Amino acid sequence: MDRSDRPIIAEFIDVHRHYLMGTNVVKALNGVSMQVHKSDYFAIMGRSGSGKSTMLNLLGCLDRPTSGSYMIGGRDVSKLNDDALSEVRGREIGFIFQSFNLIPQLTVLENLEVPLFYQGRVGAESRQKAEYLAERVGLGQRLEHRPLELSGGQQQRVAIARALMNDPLFLLADEATGNLDSNTEREILDLFDDLRRDGVTIVIVTHNQKVADRAERTLWLKDGQVERLVENRAAEVPQ
Repeated sequence: MDRSDRPIIAEFIDVHRHYLMGTNVVKALNGVSMQVHKSDYFAIMGRSGSGKSTMLNLLGCLDRPTSGSYMIGGRDVSKLNDDALSEVRGREIGFIFQSFNLIPQLTVLENLEVPLFYQGRVGAESRQKAEYLAERVGLGQRLEHRPLELSGGQQQRVAIARALMNDPLFLLADEATGNLDSNTEREILDLFDDLRRDGVTIVIVTHNQKVADRAERTLWLKDGQVERLVENRAAEVPQ
């Protein structure tokens, strides 16, 4: 299936994000436009100061553009109030962090249920879904373990499964393999490949070229603008 035949999941339309630092205006993003389609595996790269962190915050609805539009599932979220933006964050985006952000006192199963707990949806259905996703990421036998009883790679697998609990429109990964050794990094990237083939949309922000090379496309930022958009490999979109 050609990319143009897939719906647009997330889109920046001439997005600017400027900050006032004393009397100086810092143009962290300066007219960025881009599209992420359903089942994309999309990487964002750039040197320090290029605008990656600002773009991550905007993509995750942790910040708003100074001007321009940010569309998620065809809806402009750039002007939403804090409560509405928080709801979009919780329902439409699955976050994966470099530091895993698991709750150490909870088991794997309980950590997976956390996103649905905050929506008042914990019960037999959420438990069944958590068990299914744990199995999907290769941790079906670790449901009663706590994070400190798991390796770094296993903890990141829990974080990935947790990010899928809400059936988000896309996964947003921030340096998702930054705390892992090279072998474990490869395992996590293989898992992303598997998810991608199953139709999951993935946006990953990274400084690691090896990680970006696994994506379908890489957007390079420089001085707050799109420097180039690179096609890395042919899409493997489920039919």
